[in-house]
Amino acid sequence: MGRVIVLGSINVDLETRIDAYPQPGEKVVAHSLHRYAGGKGANQAVAARAQGVEVLMVGAVGDDDAGRASLNRLHPMGIKLYVERIPHVPTGHALIFSDGRTNAIAVLPGANAKIGPRPLDQVKGLGPGDVLLTQLETPAERVAQAARHAHERGARVIVNAAPYVELPDDVCAMADPLILRADDEDAFAARRVEPISLLVLRGAAGLDWDGRRFSGEVVPAEDVVDTVGASDALIGTLAAQLAKGADRPTAARLALQKAADNVRHAGAQRSPRL
Repeated sequence: MGRVIVLGSINVDLETRIDAYPQPGEKVVAHSLHRYAGGKGANQAVAARAQGVEVLMVGAVGDDDAGRASLNRLHPMGIKLYVERIPHVPTGHALIFSDGRTNAIAVLPGANAKIGPRPLDQVKGLGPGDVLLTQLETPAERVAQAARHAHERGARVIVNAAPYVELPDDVCAMADPLILRADDEDAFAARRVEPISLLVLRGAAGLDWDGRRFSGEVVPAEDVVDTVGASDALIGTLAAQLAKGADRPTAARLALQKAADNVRHAGAQRSPRL
């Protein structure tokens, strides 16, 4: 069984529940405010760890209460932390507005934008069987360097490029899979770059992996509590299953089930309050 090495963001999510999104210049009344553990990197690391694989989290937090709270949550889960503490910079935060079915998010990168060069140098023994999982809430140049580093050593590289940000052609080409949202598909296709495999997230319709559709459970509207982090649950589970050696149908089926489970509770992670 290989390891999952996650290079990604560690955030604190401040989520408020509203009935309708405000228009420019409009004020709406919110019903609640909650403080949750978040960040695509941390969310995916937690989801991968829940599958029983060894998980290493590479990232950065501020030298502040939010950073300490985030690390104190991840460490007891058995996630190995290779996390820089950046002085005089806040831990990343996300401001989330949610009506229960959809969400709108503003991200303050904070320390996530300050990850040092060559972030995987401290990870020993990286090689075949391991999976590098990265997203784009950390600087693109760090993602590119880490992907090349892992690929050169025979590790599998998964790049979560949703929402879409352009990466160098060689980084996209080594991704297995490169993960996009459906509304990013055309923009990527125009580049004429072929990753090892391409996975497109299609929301309630499931996902396409190199053109093959995998469908998951359709969660009734009355059972949906919060859609924040559903794709992270899917991607973290997928990475863990691939590290275990699962085939595509098995990995996709379990990943879609975890995404469905995730919308049934508040916050991106289960029991996520900080």
